Amino acid sequence: MPIRAGMSASDVNAAIAGTFPALLGIRYVGVGQGRAVATLDVRADLMAPTNGLLHGGALVTLADSACGVGAALSLPDGARGHATVELKTNFLAPTRGGRLRCEARLVHGGRSTQVWDATVIDEQSGKPVAVFRCTQLVFGD
Repeated sequence: MPIRAGMSASDVNAAIAGTFPALLGIRYVGVGQGRAVATLDVRADLMAPTNGLLHGGALVTLADSACGVGAALSLPDGARGHATVELKTNFLAPTRGGRLRCEARLVHGGRSTQVWDATVIDEQSGKPVAVFRCTQLVFGD
């Protein structure tokens, strides 16, 4: 089922079943026009084998997925899809366990591009562990 405007967090979670974000354990807890909030429980199988910290790829996937779902829910009229064309992450603190919360918000919503910012927060401490920005290319007719 494609993700589209008007879906609830439960609808989005059902739509991502069987995909890479769902395999990692990403769950949406809030979605809407211009925003998406997702969580990820940090588990042993998501750790980097070299240092015992959450693998950076898992954290980037959380942020990129939240922005991507937000983009899908925020497409302009006549758009048929989107894709990430650029992303950047600044890692601020290591993660060894707990739950992460990613809050993504639309910064710019144009006809051909969207720019999204996301902050990944350690839910226990309330401190940010990463900030993320991406550009989404919007596919028109």
